[in-house]
Amino acid sequence: MRQDTAADTTSNPAVSNGLEMPHEAMLELAREAAEILVRRREELAGEDAWDGEFRDALEERLMRDPPEDGQPATEVMERAVRDVLSLAVRLDHPRCFGFVPSSPTWPGVIADFLAAGYNVNACNWLTASGASHLECIVIEWFRGWLGMPETAGGVLTSGGSAASVDALVAAREAAGYPERAAVYMSDQTHPAQYRAAKISGIHPDRARIVPSDDRSRIDLDALARMVAEDRAAGLNPIAVCANAGATATGAIDPLPELADFCAAEGIWFHVDAAYGGFAAVTGRGKKLLSGIERADSVGLDAHKWFFQPYEVGCLLVRDVSTLEEPFEIRPTFLQDSLWGSGHPNMVDRGLQMSRSARALKIWMSVHTFGMAAFRESISQGMDSAARAEAYIDASPVLECLSPATLSIVCFRVNPAGGETGVDIAEEALDELNREVLARLFWEDPAFVSSAVVSGKFALRLCIVNYNTTWNDVREVLEAAERFGRKALGQL
Repeated sequence: MRQDTAADTTSNPAVSNGLEMPHEAMLELAREAAEILVRRREELAGEDAWDGEFRDALEERLMRDPPEDGQPATEVMERAVRDVLSLAVRLDHPRCFGFVPSSPTWPGVIADFLAAGYNVNACNWLTASGASHLECIVIEWFRGWLGMPETAGGVLTSGGSAASVDALVAAREAAGYPERAAVYMSDQTHPAQYRAAKISGIHPDRARIVPSDDRSRIDLDALARMVAEDRAAGLNPIAVCANAGATATGAIDPLPELADFCAAEGIWFHVDAAYGGFAAVTGRGKKLLSGIERADSVGLDAHKWFFQPYEVGCLLVRDVSTLEEPFEIRPTFLQDSLWGSGHPNMVDRGLQMSRSARALKIWMSVHTFGMAAFRESISQGMDSAARAEAYIDASPVLECLSPATLSIVCFRVNPAGGETGVDIAEEALDELNREVLARLFWEDPAFVSSAVVSGKFALRLCIVNYNTTWNDVREVLEAAERFGRKALGQL
């Protein structure tokens, strides 16, 4: 007699048949999940912005063979929350200023829940006409906000890394796949651009790093010299990657001048606006990002400064055909998608075939709150950074190392000419500020990261949370002053 190896479901009332759950069990699990998440959001400000655990402890808790029989779903979920999800940087904490945080709207969270429940694959028009059309609408919003021409289009991606790969593949295609191709980026460029160059076939030696000026912007003269020298040496420059909000400092490269240079040289102009691009929805941000509308491609991350849950990035290109030419491949197993021929098929615009319905969370969030609320929240981040810069400039203990161009400000403890009137060697200042960062990490509820600005170790605040108040920012600066004084006393 055949032995049935399926789990015995009689002891687990949450399981009705194989991998299905009864109606009430599904509702109860969803209710408990929603209660956990809502309670987390309500209590978040009272928690530390970071929690973590060492691997040995997690091995002890989690390293088990998969169970042969099922367990109560609520108990499994509680373990996941306690031993997995809670052990992370709380990127949506109002005092999380490290890296580039993310504070998703609740409608955005629910949209991902719905999209997962409907199990949509936004591959092409046949598999998901509604999601495909919604993606076109959201991309059109982005295009209008940046001021790109009506010929522009694009695709939603997992994030800026995938958008960068798609962009450089399009640049390589537009250049005709030349041998000895070269790509240019500044020393402030996110490593995703360098990685994308390698993935798209650029030899590491030809992913050329251009120095930046004292404002962390690409040095145009140095770029022109490098391109000229490389052409003379037989290289083929195909793309320049500019920053519209460098990750370390928030610096914006001179976009109009770069657009002029790339047009004159016949080079693809890519702008990495993953962090800073959505500032364009505000009047101030649009002025700061002037010139971005002339780019051949722009990368954006809505899961950063447009308040969406991970993952949703975007690549916009000036002419959507420049994406479809390298990526449009029609295998026979997709021949039935002819039903949607003449319609946008997102599989033809990027590296990903199986894709979630990413546009839904953006669409639901914008329709729920309206653009005025988004503009206000983005402006609030810029206002807080400017106010932080003013606080730092007035402090006898702190020194500003980069201006608050968007919503990032870099600073350090340096009391030279202030309370002590004593100059401290740069090496000692670096160590002092590393000590301050460590004290902030272990003794303050905030999460702050570091950067290197003009060769100097810096403390870095990135303010992109719509729940962050000036008090949150001010108290972190006060903590830096306090820990700085203690560290100075130990020198």
